[in-house]
Amino acid sequence: MLVTIHLHPNAHKTAIEWLDTDTAKAWVTAAPEKGKANQALIELLASEFNLPKSRVSILRGNTTRIKQVEILKNSV
Repeated sequence: MLVTIHLHPNAHKTAIEWLDTDTAKAWVTAAPEKGKANQALIELLASEFNLPKSRVSILRGNTTRIKQVEILKNSV
C-alpha cells in the first residue's frame, strides 16, 4: 500500500488525520534533523496499522515534508 503523507515536524502533538484512503496529514513532536521526524513518522504509522516498524518505509521525500510511504500489510 502506498500512501502520501504531509508531515508536520516539531508539532505539539503526535497525530494522524486521513484525508482519503491514501493521503494523510501527520504531526510528530520530533525535530526534522538527523532523520528523527522520519523515524517518528514510521513509528506512528506502524502503530496506526498495528504492524512492526520494519513493514513501513519511506520511498520518497526523506528530506521534504511531503513523503511517499510504503506500508506492507500482508506477508510476502
